[in-house]
Amino acid sequence: MIARAPTSVVLNGILGQAPAERVTLDWLIGRLGRRSFGVILLLLALVGVLPGVSAMAGVLLTIVAFQMMLDRPGPAFPRRIATRHVETRRLAAIIGRTVPVLRYLEHFIRPRWATPFTATKRVVGGVVLLLGASLLIPVPLSNLPPALLIVLIAFAYLEEDGALLCVALVGTLLLSVIAAGAAWQAMSAAGWLPSVL
Repeated sequence: MIARAPTSVVLNGILGQAPAERVTLDWLIGRLGRRSFGVILLLLALVGVLPGVSAMAGVLLTIVAFQMMLDRPGPAFPRRIATRHVETRRLAAIIGRTVPVLRYLEHFIRPRWATPFTATKRVVGGVVLLLGASLLIPVPLSNLPPALLIVLIAFAYLEEDGALLCVALVGTLLLSVIAAGAAWQAMSAAGWLPSVL
């Protein structure tokens, strides 16, 4: 794999190596190498946007994020999940829909404001751990802001775009402040905390 090939090129290359019938998550992670964390974060975040399955995506995101914080070489899942088969044509359909979007975004998102890879990986892991946990909150549409922020973070991490990563981190900080304020107000209304108003 070329060191700085765009993610769209990497995904197309993986599709060309895929077995004819079925693939596993283990197979996919093995082919992604250094980009495995970023691609898995991106895919799980896109699942996290969907209603009904966002909690499952949140659990998996927290697992992946914790492994990033520990500086593991790649994400590891329980054997039952990692060896589960997915039809190659389904993977091809997902990549086929994703690659044109990535190609368009890659015109604007590119390597800049380089940071040490390990340090960035740990920071991204910590932020995604916080955002992934917020996907578990059972409030309608509360999954959208954190899932979309994880999409931005994952793509910035994949393309080593420090500028976009900073924007996504500021967005995470703002979301955290808003969520903390809303939680305080809810607990104040319930009489558990003093009101700030």
